[in-house]
Amino acid sequence: MELSCKIEYALLALMALADGFGQDEPVQISQIAQEQAIPDRYLEQLLAVLRRSNLVRSQRGAKGGYFLARSPWQINLFQVWQCLEGEAPAASPADTPERMVIRQVWQETQQATQVIWQGYTLKDLCQQRDNLRRRDLMYYI
Repeated sequence: MELSCKIEYALLALMALADGFGQDEPVQISQIAQEQAIPDRYLEQLLAVLRRSNLVRSQRGAKGGYFLARSPWQINLFQVWQCLEGEAPAASPADTPERMVIRQVWQETQQATQVIWQGYTLKDLCQQRDNLRRRDLMYYI
């Protein structure tokens, strides 16, 4: 299993918005794109999807940009995944027993992943990132 670029980029953008949470100034796409090395156009598309799912809100104008629609501790990773990836495809009536077994194992895997992703919020990611940054800044004599 692999983490898609779409999910990774969305989480990076949401973490940048979480850093600015509670401030009056929106975070601009160009700032996120530059800091996280995400193509501008792709980031615009991702943020539009996140906006339609009420995870972020936007502000138009010269000083426009994006805000989180909710607190960082109220957005879990599974909500982001579900917003971008949607639901898994349903079984086909023409499936063979072998395909049905494989699909069943895959569904169990997805359910386990869902439980884990529901347990983490944007705030958790930001805290873990900050802990890594502090650890990297430490030096030993």
